[in-house]
Amino acid sequence: MIPVQGFDGQKVAVLGLGRSGLATAAALRAGGAEPLCWDDSPEGRARAEEAGYSCRDLTRHGAFEEVAALIVSPGIPHLYPKPNQVISAAMEAGVPVDNDIGLFFASWATDDFMRYDQAPRTICVTGSNGKSTTTALIHHILEEAGRPTQMAGNIGRGVLDLEPAENGEVVVLELSSYQTDLARALTPDIAVFTNLSPDHLDRHAGMGGYFAAKRRLFAEGGPDRAVIGVDEPEGVYLANQIMMGRNDDRLIRVSSARKLGDWGWSVYARKGFLSEWRKGKQVASIDLRDVTGLPGAHNHQNACAAYAAVRALGIAPRVIEQAFHSFAGLPHRSQTVAEKRGVRWVNDSKATNTDSAAKALEAFPNIRWIAGGLGKEGGVASLSEHLGAVKKAYFIGHSARDFALELAVEHEICETMEAAVAACARDAEEGDTVLLAPAAASFDQYPNFEKRGDHFAQLVDALPG
Repeated sequence: MIPVQGFDGQKVAVLGLGRSGLATAAALRAGGAEPLCWDDSPEGRARAEEAGYSCRDLTRHGAFEEVAALIVSPGIPHLYPKPNQVISAAMEAGVPVDNDIGLFFASWATDDFMRYDQAPRTICVTGSNGKSTTTALIHHILEEAGRPTQMAGNIGRGVLDLEPAENGEVVVLELSSYQTDLARALTPDIAVFTNLSPDHLDRHAGMGGYFAAKRRLFAEGGPDRAVIGVDEPEGVYLANQIMMGRNDDRLIRVSSARKLGDWGWSVYARKGFLSEWRKGKQVASIDLRDVTGLPGAHNHQNACAAYAAVRALGIAPRVIEQAFHSFAGLPHRSQTVAEKRGVRWVNDSKATNTDSAAKALEAFPNIRWIAGGLGKEGGVASLSEHLGAVKKAYFIGHSARDFALELAVEHEICETMEAAVAACARDAEEGDTVLLAPAAASFDQYPNFEKRGDHFAQLVDALPG
């Protein structure tokens, strides 16, 4: 783990005792602090006590006496739509509030770094869609290139669970807006912004607050290099704010929608080909069309962002291309789970909103589309313009009939995943793709999107080959 620096001999409160909360308590103790843990649920407090930590009711009057800081888990609101009462009490008591990301950046560098031939580096990835795939792809490329690397954050393990850095190591972190919004220290070597689309708007009081939370990754100290997706106005604005001139190579612009101008450093994908340009000259090109782990334009954007990040570390284009082809993709994100009788079965259970579902629908031909679940505010009418490849839809879950009313597409109300998979197996023809891209949350039938995707994969696995 990463021992937390700066709190030796002090009491530090920890709010929220899930994975990141317990890892934070352990890292604080390793750094000589005394963690005081609290969770609204008795189960969370019981886990902490079983692990040997003291619990203090942070909701009671005077709970923050002699407390040096409050460390908050990312799911707990600190401002909008309403601050958690414990966080409000800490702020009223003059106690600094932070999260594990802030502690990581304040504690990761140690005196050992001075002895290394090559300083450890951090790459942080944020954005609305694609950040998990981009993070995992960067990590995979580094592994294939033989670079020591660890991955954490919003994907996999908590950041304070990481091992202390070794010579030349690269830590790759996926960071959500919840994590960047509150962290008091954000100092990555390379920061990546994939894209922006509406999400978590209640937590950030609208798109402006949501973008501001993402933008903090590039403003708090500033990365040495910034990789910015410029397919939305916010990305164009952010890129312009960072650059000092047209040839400022601290900025690498990325696009999967258009050819970028012949200035600066850019990486873009067009018609299935990735191109890298520097100072008006093309320096590399990769054919992405046969990279099975990265199907569709949205994954080509992820490929461009990952390519740019590792190129900033000096990884050769040929090494990156080989790593692209060995990348299996992430579970529940455009993941091919089977090919049976000429039919491809794709699990994109992570497509819980219309934007990510639209990207999946544009990535494949001849689609049998399984969609539905617990619908989100705003409905799914915006998907109407992305149904060109859909031969038939199979709607499930709480919003099945709402989806049928909103979308003018041949459909069948299946209600359950079992019924939808069976109907697709009955109807699908050679060359078809059965795509699970729900465009809805899972909580009506499953505890999370992972369980939903796992159930889909299990049902497909049980079909005759």
